[in-house]
Amino acid sequence: MKIVLISATFLTLVLACKQEKNKAEKTIESAETEYAISKEVTSKFAIEILDETANDIIDSKAEIAVLASGFEWTEGPLYIENGDYLLFSDIPNNKVYKLDAQNDTITYLNPSGFSGESFSGEEPGSNGLLLSPEGDLVLMQHGNRQVAKMNAPISNPQENYTALVDHYEGSRFNSPNDGCYDSMGNLYFTDPPYGLPGQMKDPEKELGFQGVYCLLTSGELLLVDKLSRPNGIGLSPDNKTLYVAVSDPQGAVWQKYTLKSPGVVATKELMFDATHLIGKENEDGLPDGLKVNAHGIIFATGPGGVWVFNPGGKVIARIRTGQKTANCAFGKDEKRLFMTADDYVLAVDLK
Repeated sequence: MKIVLISATFLTLVLACKQEKNKAEKTIESAETEYAISKEVTSKFAIEILDETANDIIDSKAEIAVLASGFEWTEGPLYIENGDYLLFSDIPNNKVYKLDAQNDTITYLNPSGFSGESFSGEEPGSNGLLLSPEGDLVLMQHGNRQVAKMNAPISNPQENYTALVDHYEGSRFNSPNDGCYDSMGNLYFTDPPYGLPGQMKDPEKELGFQGVYCLLTSGELLLVDKLSRPNGIGLSPDNKTLYVAVSDPQGAVWQKYTLKSPGVVATKELMFDATHLIGKENEDGLPDGLKVNAHGIIFATGPGGVWVFNPGGKVIARIRTGQKTANCAFGKDEKRLFMTADDYVLAVDLK
């Protein structure tokens, strides 16, 4: 009996050693794979200074860091200063995630953009995320086809939403995409078809166009413009100029509007046309989300990464991510730029 017990114990130890060795080998393989992927991604990072004025905004040698990965399509980054964390959407997974200062990620909202039982399309979740003047979380909800606010404090999220606006002249929106508030609390937003399962050919599409809107504080909804694929949107610090990205491969542009009053356009002009870059090597992506800093500098995601424009619309720098980059957001005091790029969340320090 003792011999049998000793043999069994010895066999158990051998098997345990083999299992530990296999685990160690798998861990090493996993680490090596992760390193290879990371190296492949980071090798494409670069900052190009195209005008000397950009040297006051960003260092050409600034490190572009990978903060998180493993998502499906990241969008809508929003920095919350009171807590020092980032919220962002993962549209296909119908979630909003929270990324803290230690780069730990947890699910913040699920569902985030579609509250029904089943969705046949690819983009049910929330897209752009905003803070209202009252401090509420506002979501551009693809699946629910509305601009909604969360009925809970930012610090205690709940999957409970109220529509701020969900139709124009009796017709449901396509799928609200991105938005921004002016200093008076008027809300500008875009409404392309990306959240509809069939997009432009979806049988449930009720509007015959893709609009840019302004929801006034009075509750009145103004149609600012009709564009083929309106996407990212932002305002100059004085609220007199509106910028809109158009994510149309046939017309990949950024439009610039002079406003004579909230939601009312005085003039419209083409700010920049990037159509010639679509499909070119190292130029993945289309004009998408954008942000404008306190000095009127525009950080606009587009082909190849993030484009930096001065207030006049001149390209002064490019932040190359090597990924289809969907959106960006400023951190505390605008000293950091967060970027949602494909399945990654990236960041780079600004001056």
